Amino acid sequence: MSDGDARSDAETETDPPADMGDLFDELQELEELVATDAAREQVRETMRVAMEASATVTPFGRVIRGFDRGDLAEALLGSLLFGIPMAVEGGTGEVAVFLTGHPGALGGTFLFAVGMVIGIIYVADIQDVRVYKPLFGLIPRRLVGVLGVSLVTATLLLTAWGRVDWGTPLLAVANVVVAFVPMSIGAALGDLLPGS
Repeated sequence: MSDGDARSDAETETDPPADMGDLFDELQELEELVATDAAREQVRETMRVAMEASATVTPFGRVIRGFDRGDLAEALLGSLLFGIPMAVEGGTGEVAVFLTGHPGALGGTFLFAVGMVIGIIYVADIQDVRVYKPLFGLIPRRLVGVLGVSLVTATLLLTAWGRVDWGTPLLAVANVVVAFVPMSIGAALGDLLPGS
């Protein structure tokens, strides 16, 4: 056995096994390398078929791309499951009163929620989530969808149930931000855990 063969065997033993994420990485690289529109379209079709095939295997460990109505509905459900208790809990208002006196803490609370959502979706490895057609070439649609549905749901739910008074806008915003924290976490989990 030559040194090259021994090195190949050693590398194979230590490398993690290839998965669907590796396949998509390779196909994306191939898409950038091909010269004709027809060839690029064929690579995209192959990616679509691979995504459909991975969806039939298991709900976890699949490659997730895009953000559609089903994802939005799952995020809404997760947001409501985590948010309804916040809407009826009196502690939400107490925290909001504190935050109105500490604008830095109010902004920090909002940024904490955004950071948690980014962590759940893109860092925690619950699913292999790919950024697909980002808004303005930079902002992931899934991130905007999950944060947007959480913020809108928090605002509408607290307003409809009379938990905020928009006559005092800073206090109303603080209440919404406090409810937004668990609602955004619930929306991120609701979107990813079903494995869509």
